[in-house]
Amino acid sequence: MPNKKNAIKELRKVKKRTVTNLRKKRSIKSLAKDILKAIENGEIEKAQKLFPAFQKQVDKAAKTNVIKKNNASRKKSRLSAKIKKAVKK
Repeated sequence: MPNKKNAIKELRKVKKRTVTNLRKKRSIKSLAKDILKAIENGEIEKAQKLFPAFQKQVDKAAKTNVIKKNNASRKKSRLSAKIKKAVKK
């Protein structure tokens, strides 16, 4: 437990940031799962409609350094490739 006033305040800030960062990561994961489930069920239009929301969430997370920039681009490219593959079938 921190002793100094500044350290106590910093601990409070870190706890708040951790909660918001986890919330952002969970929203990204849940959107990705929804898209993958839609692809598995053959609902390709639904997956294509969810993808822009996924991109927006990932870009916001990368912008605020919740995830790294390359991680964000990798997630987007892999999911878009899966959607394109499902469209071809």
